[in-house]
Amino acid sequence: MEEFVSEEQAQTNGKKFELNIDSLLDISIEVSVEIGRAKMSIGELLALSKGAIIELNRLAGESVDVYVNEKLLGKGEIVVVNERLGVRIMEIVNPKEMVQKLG
Repeated sequence: MEEFVSEEQAQTNGKKFELNIDSLLDISIEVSVEIGRAKMSIGELLALSKGAIIELNRLAGESVDVYVNEKLLGKGEIVVVNERLGVRIMEIVNPKEMVQKLG
């Protein structure tokens, strides 16, 4: 059975939806930046000691991946801001791609 919604109900529902979106703005998310990856055996991992260097799969100066809640947001570059590391967003993935990765 189909249920029809009056225009007044639709507007009311739309307002509730807007309020819900506004309440989402205060939700905390985790933003992380991946500078590269490396594969190694457990033996190689156990052989690491202080001062060991792990070679990553990216070249110096290459873009880094920016993730939001473990989902790729885009690409960026490392910058220094007030003696702290930061990332400048250079590219954001297509929203369709982002939604597909969420599913």
